[in-house]
Amino acid sequence: MTGGREPLRVAFAGTPEFAACALGAIVEAGFCVPVVLTQPDRPAGRGMKLTASAVKQLAQTHNLPVLQPVSLRDEAQRAATLAACGDAPDVLVVAAYGLLLPQAVLDWPRLGCINIHASLLPRWRGAAPIHRAIEAGDERTGITLMQMDAGLDTGAMLARESLDIGQDDTTATLHDRLAALGARMIVELLTRLAHGETVPATPQPADGVTYAAKISKAEALLDWRRPARELHRAIRAFTPFPAALAHFGDTPIKLWRAQLCAESGAPGTILAIRKEGVQVACGEGSLLIQELQKPGSRRLPAHEFLAGFPLTVGQTFLLP
Repeated sequence: MTGGREPLRVAFAGTPEFAACALGAIVEAGFCVPVVLTQPDRPAGRGMKLTASAVKQLAQTHNLPVLQPVSLRDEAQRAATLAACGDAPDVLVVAAYGLLLPQAVLDWPRLGCINIHASLLPRWRGAAPIHRAIEAGDERTGITLMQMDAGLDTGAMLARESLDIGQDDTTATLHDRLAALGARMIVELLTRLAHGETVPATPQPADGVTYAAKISKAEALLDWRRPARELHRAIRAFTPFPAALAHFGDTPIKLWRAQLCAESGAPGTILAIRKEGVQVACGEGSLLIQELQKPGSRRLPAHEFLAGFPLTVGQTFLLP
């Protein structure tokens, strides 16, 4: 792979499944990974048991050294972490790590830090680019490999590839396609670097900058007064997290899948009950809700949900 050169030493920093996909591809491609950084174990699941990140779990299966600093902005923690890493790597690949990297870390690798970002920068800088692209109705998104600097996703672009956002794409399905694309792209870039190639960096354009703010659970509550097309995008954007939410009386119901309909009525009113879904009026048009979930239950297709939670035409979901 290196044509007689010293093997490229690729440190890695990431936390969720999106990052694990990239780490797996890097390991599979045969690169030397001297250390993996990931966030500390967090409580998860109904039992809130401490759970290792997807990246840590993958790293352990390959016997890669793992470090889990709480912060890298704290000088003492940063110094201890870098000392534990040993010799500086050639490059640090960063994917959805979740910790800010101070300048001392950005300057640590010989070739700097390369970020795998799930958008076509400069659109959707920030924490939730996949959610926001779907929510905004974007027709395309993609992956940008970026030479990291001290700004928020402001670094120069090393590679950029796009893909279409399908009409039925959710954050879950789009996440998986983007993770696979990012994994392929980072291996291709690292291979070029391993062969001594200089990869040109293109500054991001000043126009077209948008920010993908972190998703809050409060955003998941649907306002039926909004147009159906916007609520349809919200349901897709909030699948799997935090899941679009509607209240029927005192019962919060998660909405997982829907279809646009032309009929209209008073927002929140149930217009029709069919085997394939519950049709609810919106500010413009309506939605046929095809998959629902009540508290303590699992996601169910509409006809199964209605068997245990009857609804009738004319009833209304609450408006926030």
